[in-house]
Amino acid sequence: MPMPVEVRPLQQRDLAGLLALYAQLIEGDLPLSPALAETRFGEILKREGLTVFGGFVDGVLASTCVLIVVPNLTRGGMSYAFIENVVTDGAHRRTGLGRQTVKTAINAAFGAGCYTVRLQTGGTRPGTLDFYRSCGFDLTKHGLEVRRIPPR
Repeated sequence: MPMPVEVRPLQQRDLAGLLALYAQLIEGDLPLSPALAETRFGEILKREGLTVFGGFVDGVLASTCVLIVVPNLTRGGMSYAFIENVVTDGAHRRTGLGRQTVKTAINAAFGAGCYTVRLQTGGTRPGTLDFYRSCGFDLTKHGLEVRRIPPR
C-alpha cells in the first residue's frame, strides 16, 4: 500500500525536519546555532514571495525546495522565479517525491504569474541533471555566480 504523501508550504514547526534535510544537502556546511536557525526561518516564512515547500511521507518531512518569486519590470511586468535548496532524504530518492515537491513549486510560480522558473545546480550525483529534466527544466542558459563563503 502506498504511503500517504503531502506537499505543502513549511511552517515554523517544520524547522527541525528541514535542518535534517539540509544536513544531507551540504555535507560539512557552516555551523548554524539553533537560535539563529529559528530567527532566520521566521524571517523566511514572513518574506513575501519566498516559500519553502516540503514533501511529507506519513507526516515526516522527506523532501524540500525553496521558491523565490521576483517582481519584474520586463516581460510586461511578469515576475520570474528561482528554485533553490532542493533535497530529498536519501531513503526517499527515486520515489517521485522530490519531483512532486519541485513541480508543486513550479506550479506555484506559474500560478503567481511568473513567465519563467530558473534553477542552478552544483549537484554532482549521477542523475542530478536527469532529475531536473524530469521536472521540466531544460539547459537553456549559462549559470554564473560570485561566491563569498567564509572558511569553516
